[in-house]
Formats: sequence, structure tokens, C-alpha cells
Amino acid sequence: MWRTLKGDGVVGAINCHSLTIFRALAEAAPSDLIGLRPVVSWPPMRTVVLGERPPELDALIARRRALGLDIFDEVWEGDYHMNPAPPGPHSWIDQQLAELLGPQARQAGLWMGGVFNLGVVGDFRVPDRGIHTAPPIQTWFDTAVVVIEVESPGDESWDKLGFYASHHVDEVLIVSPEKRTVKWLLRAGAGYIDRGASEALGITSAELADQLEWPPVS
Repeated sequence: MWRTLKGDGVVGAINCHSLTIFRALAEAAPSDLIGLRPVVSWPPMRTVVLGERPPELDALIARRRALGLDIFDEVWEGDYHMNPAPPGPHSWIDQQLAELLGPQARQAGLWMGGVFNLGVVGDFRVPDRGIHTAPPIQTWFDTAVVVIEVESPGDESWDKLGFYASHHVDEVLIVSPEKRTVKWLLRAGAGYIDRGASEALGITSAELADQLEWPPVS
């Protein structure tokens, strides 16, 4: 049997068994609910905290830093973006890019490095890889010749282009293991256009895509 519930502008359907559970939850003491799993499974979504950051969130950020889990976290004009570690296909492609493009960079008189901080303390992004004019040994970078992003589902790789352009990054390489695509973008004014090739390394998007061993399609 199903009942229709209306309240606070929400209309929904619930069966009598679930209604009994909700009544029990509503009448339970707070101490009785500790450790209880949530009844509703929410779809993936972003969490935005407005106003001053609560101490619990500060504690979470500090714990992530202590455990080394914040390596991909970023700050966008003062807003903290907490990024999870990427899935397996990400690291598979990332390693291949290092093996394929590292020699190309050295041949061009450039240096390839891994994850790095582009920007300043209160406003920075963390690309997966970078190609630089000098050995990448510092903590903070003002710019790069090439920024490399391995795209994961739901990440913000494409949202960073304006920031990269403002920091005079010449080229942005975005590789999607899920879509099996390689996009090589060259800076044009305040943005980027897909030229399909790298001027810095002399390799085309198609050539790189052909050399990659793509993960199986799930």
C-alpha cells in the first residue's frame, strides 16, 4: 500500500513499511541514531558551504593534509575544491603520457614533471603533469609551457582553461580515458583553440592517441 505525502512544497509516494521506519526515526532519541546508516542514497553531487568554514570542515581538511590525501585539492579564488584521488584509468594514462612525452620534451630542450601547483597560495590549480622551460624543482609555478590534464568523470579539467590562459600557459593537453579522446589546445588570447597538435613538442593529437593503450571500455 502506498500513501502520498505532501509538505514544504514536496510531494512524494511512500509505502507503509517505510512510513513506519520514518516514524521510528522521528521518535527516536539522538543517541539512538548514532551509527545508523542513512535511509536515502543521494546521487553524486557537489557540496557548497556558505559563510564561515565550520570547525568540522577545517578538521577534515587538516586530516586530509596529514594523511597526504590533499595532493589534488585546489583553491579557486579563495574557494577550497576538495578533489578525490583519481580512478585507475587515470593513472594508467598518466604513466603512458610520461613515457611517451618525456623524451619529446627533452628533445625540445624542455623538462616534464608530475603534479604541480600553478598559481599562488590563495588561488591555484593542480594539473596532472606539466612541461617546463627549466627543471621543475620549486613548489609554486607561475606558468608552464604545457599543462596536462587527464580527465576523470565529473572533474573540472575544462573549467580551468581561463585560469591557465591568464597564467600564460602556451598549451593544454586534455586526455579522456573514458571518451578515448586527445585534445591539444593552443592559447589564443584569453582562451584556447583546438589545433590538433603541439607546437612545443611537434606531435599531433592523432599520433598521441594512436600510441596510447586505452583502458577497456566498461
